[in-house]
Amino acid sequence: MIAIDNVLLSNELVEEQFVCDLDKCKGGCCVDGDCGAPLSADEAQKLAEIFPVIKPYLHAPYLAEIERQGTHTIDSEYGFVTPSVNGGICAYGYTDDGGIVKCGIEKAWKDGATDFRKPISCHLFPIRITSHPEYEMVNYEPRKDLCKAACKLGKKLKVPVYKFLKEAIVRKYGDEFYEALDATAIEIKKNGWR
Repeated sequence: MIAIDNVLLSNELVEEQFVCDLDKCKGGCCVDGDCGAPLSADEAQKLAEIFPVIKPYLHAPYLAEIERQGTHTIDSEYGFVTPSVNGGICAYGYTDDGGIVKCGIEKAWKDGATDFRKPISCHLFPIRITSHPEYEMVNYEPRKDLCKAACKLGKKLKVPVYKFLKEAIVRKYGDEFYEALDATAIEIKKNGWR
């Protein structure tokens, strides 16, 4: 376990390798799950605020589902989540010409229509965060079958999980946090676990 401030990170973030292989998984993380993507209370509010801006980026059937369920829903386990279509694909998703499921929120962000990229839980995947009153647990949780190609590509390219997710980790915790994690990973690689 790696401890930085009040965050406990699993060793797998520096030991395991991972690089998304969208040509193989087809963006299945936006489809596979029991509910939509977990959201913070601030993200749930932000989605409600920016909905008019991202609306043009959404497919009609999914848009209808958001208008029916709301810009976010409540799950008994995760709290605020994005709405999903029939318990499957996230209602903010869309399928591109290559058959890959992508995020309509992120597409709007790339176009400069919003400053909100996408939920942090999506950006950090396959990292999952569990919050406790005094600390957060950060675990590496790839989906066994869905992420098999990403694990294989990560090993081939020798990219540790934390390096693949650098941008998302910096977005969540900041540059100094990432630099501390990177320094710890370098020390572990050099001297092993103590």
